[in-house]
Amino acid sequence: MFPDWLIPALLTIITASTPLVFAAVGEIVVEKSGVLNLGVEGMMIVGAISAFAIGVSTGNATLAIIGGAVAGAGVALIFGFLTLYLLSNQVATGLALTIFGLGFSALLGHGFVGKTFPGLPRIEIPFLSDIPLIGPLFFSHDILVNLSVLAVVAVTWVLNKSRVGLLIRAVGENHHAAHSIGYSVNGIRMACVLFGGAMAGLGGTYLSLAYTPLWAENMTAGRGWIALALVVFASWKAWRAFFGAYLFGGLTIIQLHAQGLGIEIAPQFLSMLPYLATVVVLVLISRDSARARLNAPACLGRSFHASG
Repeated sequence: MFPDWLIPALLTIITASTPLVFAAVGEIVVEKSGVLNLGVEGMMIVGAISAFAIGVSTGNATLAIIGGAVAGAGVALIFGFLTLYLLSNQVATGLALTIFGLGFSALLGHGFVGKTFPGLPRIEIPFLSDIPLIGPLFFSHDILVNLSVLAVVAVTWVLNKSRVGLLIRAVGENHHAAHSIGYSVNGIRMACVLFGGAMAGLGGTYLSLAYTPLWAENMTAGRGWIALALVVFASWKAWRAFFGAYLFGGLTIIQLHAQGLGIEIAPQFLSMLPYLATVVVLVLISRDSARARLNAPACLGRSFHASG
């Protein structure tokens, strides 16, 4: 009924998109609170090596997943402390932590090159998993794919329907007003930064435990930067970031299947498609700067101190 290549191709798109979903949704929460974190790539790669090292050393996937999230949050803690309490420049600090994360992960991962992890088990839902096409696509995934979808739903609800989301948006739109009625601006922002770091760590975890269950230096390959572009592309809305991540994930996979089908296009051009799409999206967004400023949190990238 369906072409033999269809289901494998769609499943591969899901696996390619999941790391982007985690990283982009986490960054949306961070930026909604008024913090601009350009260190997503570094947090992802540290999460990837930490999860892989724990997974290979213990053989326990659950510990590996937790370790990846904690490692990402650990790097985020450094970023939060430097930018929120020492008032360092958010852009420069994020870039520095990305460089640090890439180097630190290479150092930690030196002894794990060549080793593999068996991957994450799939969660099969009885009867539903057996439905043609729908079953494999919606009811037969590992825990992290399912968690990424739940994260999108949860973040969308929290930001738009809950008191916690109202506080996050308040400190992102006017931190002095939030402070004046007794809320800890930096405390709320730090919680958001830690959440974003944990989500980026989970994105890296999925790369090293499921997408390509081995360790390779710089295996994030710019996905953190794509996630940052997705935040703007999605107008700081989690559900839009979810679909944007799948669009970019699809572009990543198209290159592989195009080559497999014998399409005569230079493989170098196909390999650069996701990054070319990122540049195109950013150019299109920048043409309507007024709309971008309207959607962006008013205090994005601005440090807060009570006396200012």
